[in-house]
Amino acid sequence: MTDWFSADAWLNRTLAAAGDAIWTYLLIGLLVGCALWFTVRVRFLQFRRLGEMFRVLGKSGVGEKDRGTRISAFQAFSVSMATRVGTGNLAGVATAITIGGPGAVFWMWIMAIFGSSLSFIESTLAQLFKKKEKESFIGGPAYYIRKGLGNKWLAGLFAVLIIVNFGLANNSIQANTICSAMEGALGMSPLLAGVLLSGLVLVVIFGGIHRISNVSSIIVPLMAISYLGLALFIICRHIGMIPDVLGIIIKDAFGITQIAGGGIGVTVMTGIRRGLFSNEAGEGSVPNVAATADLSHPVKQGLIQALGVFVDTLVVCSCTAFIILFSGVDITGDVSGIKLTQEAIASEVGGIGTAFVTIAVFLFAYSTLIGNYYYMESNVRYLAGKRDCRKVLFVSRLLSGCVFVLFGAAASLDLVWTIGDLCMALQTTVNLAAIILLGRYAIKALADYNAQKKRGIKDPEFHRDTLPELDLEEWE
Repeated sequence: MTDWFSADAWLNRTLAAAGDAIWTYLLIGLLVGCALWFTVRVRFLQFRRLGEMFRVLGKSGVGEKDRGTRISAFQAFSVSMATRVGTGNLAGVATAITIGGPGAVFWMWIMAIFGSSLSFIESTLAQLFKKKEKESFIGGPAYYIRKGLGNKWLAGLFAVLIIVNFGLANNSIQANTICSAMEGALGMSPLLAGVLLSGLVLVVIFGGIHRISNVSSIIVPLMAISYLGLALFIICRHIGMIPDVLGIIIKDAFGITQIAGGGIGVTVMTGIRRGLFSNEAGEGSVPNVAATADLSHPVKQGLIQALGVFVDTLVVCSCTAFIILFSGVDITGDVSGIKLTQEAIASEVGGIGTAFVTIAVFLFAYSTLIGNYYYMESNVRYLAGKRDCRKVLFVSRLLSGCVFVLFGAAASLDLVWTIGDLCMALQTTVNLAAIILLGRYAIKALADYNAQKKRGIKDPEFHRDTLPELDLEEWE
């Protein structure tokens, strides 16, 4: 065991150094710059069209063209929220606060507000360049890079990166968090918890996107309502503390008071990292499921996924942050990650809080695991092209749902988050480069949508002659 932990520590230090270099010198500037640029290009859509986002989501409960076999916009939204609303909302927020201080929460908010424009652009592009399969549509960055830019090698690189990121790194983080929570609450061995979790994941992912979307559309609303209900109860108990806590977050965000972390640079970087891990805006993951929705206009899915960023970070992540800061638990001590969140909730509602968090973490992370697999499968299918990929998909399911889940159960918290940060940075860099070059098509689609709305058309429809310069084979 000593050799493993030594290797674990060495690998963690090496990957952390590589990840920090990418984040510090490239990705932060690129990510923030793109978020601001597209916010201006879409004319602050995330502020002006919030009502339209809710309206479109509310009318997307069933497929618009083929209710029997296609994936509805709501189902696609549920799968995307399954991957967004995961351990980043519970363990990730706690980690951000212990590393970067309360001010990291402020930068998570800023990243969500402006980053929602990135989610709009990438999800609209995924709809524009989607491809029709036998039972559903398929698409994502690999597809819009290949079809939109005509760059086969860059599309292939992205597909490999997202397979590694969501099949290995992200799944390892989810499994690590579940197993740590079960160990803390039930005293269960992390390896045993990993084996049980693996079995439950494999049952769903071997059913493909339809089973994944059906399970997600049940679990996501259930877990979100339950967790938000508990958070609202705790917040109401401390309603008078809200101004003080907001003051602590804002002061710490600008380095006025540093309760934890190593300064404003650490605070900003930690907030942006954990914000991106949680809401995935600009990362290139959500477009893989956004492309599956059966819609009359690609902008609809862009609006829905922009709303998803708000729900994830401004609502769910904020609830966790307030619970931790209300509780008064020591955020500068050795306790971090999901165990800090457990401790904070237990201090508010007693021992039942630990059990509640364990169940919540299980549902949050479980739904993320099955959603992550679809991202992996979508890109395995891209790499396979027209070749029969059933054997490859079988192996992929075993790797994603079994091998990497067990790796996450056995590895340390620091190592799985370090691997996740590195993979996320590489994947996001490639996707941002693509949407910078292709974003104008999403903006033209938005102009078409707005023009139809101004003419009094309640349910705009997209036709490929709107963008005649593109080969949009799936649109009439």
